[in-house]
Amino acid sequence: MLQHKLIQQSPSDWQHALAQAIREPAELLKLLDLPTELLPGSDTMTQQFPLRVPHSFVARMKKGDPHDPLLRQVLPLDAELDDVSGFGLDPVGDHNAIINRGLLQKYQGRVLIMTTAACAIHCRYCFRRHFPYSKQSSRQSLWQKICNEIEKDSNINEVILSGGDPLSLADTQLSQLIAMLEQLPQLKRLRIHTRYPIVLPQRINASLLEWLTQTRLNTIVVIHSNHANEFNAEVSAAMKKLKSTGTTLLNQTVLLRGVNDNIKALSQLSEELFDNGVLPYYLHLLDKVQGAAHFDVERKKAKHLIKEVRKLLPGYLVPQLVEEIAQAPYKQPL
Repeated sequence: MLQHKLIQQSPSDWQHALAQAIREPAELLKLLDLPTELLPGSDTMTQQFPLRVPHSFVARMKKGDPHDPLLRQVLPLDAELDDVSGFGLDPVGDHNAIINRGLLQKYQGRVLIMTTAACAIHCRYCFRRHFPYSKQSSRQSLWQKICNEIEKDSNINEVILSGGDPLSLADTQLSQLIAMLEQLPQLKRLRIHTRYPIVLPQRINASLLEWLTQTRLNTIVVIHSNHANEFNAEVSAAMKKLKSTGTTLLNQTVLLRGVNDNIKALSQLSEELFDNGVLPYYLHLLDKVQGAAHFDVERKKAKHLIKEVRKLLPGYLVPQLVEEIAQAPYKQPL
């Protein structure tokens, strides 16, 4: 089996930074000079879905501002305990899409591998915040079984690595998985969905770039950025490195109340993305996951916002407004 040559590195800087991520709401508020009165009255939500945010992402938040758009994405709130009609545990139908453990198929011609449960950051609106990863995510020992399953269907020409965040895996593991997928002749494309280039840009290291450059598969990295303030010099450098491998860079944004639900924020994000070699791809309506109803933006407002953005920006900078509906054959344009 083909094995990619990997650059040998000393203990990983990004893994060390990840291990030092903030996990306590009180510590986060202290770093931002915010009063402890903002702490949730109950710790139930952090027991169910823990806080996790790297220091590099916190450094981009504005101190003293409880409404900072980056802070709002990660700070646990009492509102997460509200039982809101229409919000459930599996809003996009992941369970019905499971073929084998760690392998999902929702759409024609492509499959998704749940590579890991781990993420660099815990976004409070995450549609998989209730997903049973302990039972359904893949492990290294299952990868051959997954590849065998994919090989059975000659119509599958694209594999999506998701999770969790696939870049939470070490490059030696990722390289092994990619080498296995490359043996499947029908595969043309490899798509990686990740938040790492935004929240922990150190992850875009030499060994990752090495295997991205070597693979025969046409690679697409779909990053996830919701606000222009998420970009800084380190993030820009990471995007430039990814671009240098010949990888196509796309962005998916979630429309979030109090974060980016205004014309200025959406327009500035598109401009910032393109300045960094990333094409705006999708603007998602919130997936109605239990615990995230306070982020919801009404459909009518979403349509108005994207209409106004079209007036300001060229078409290639306007993401497609979509909604994911469980068991639908494609994401629904709005």
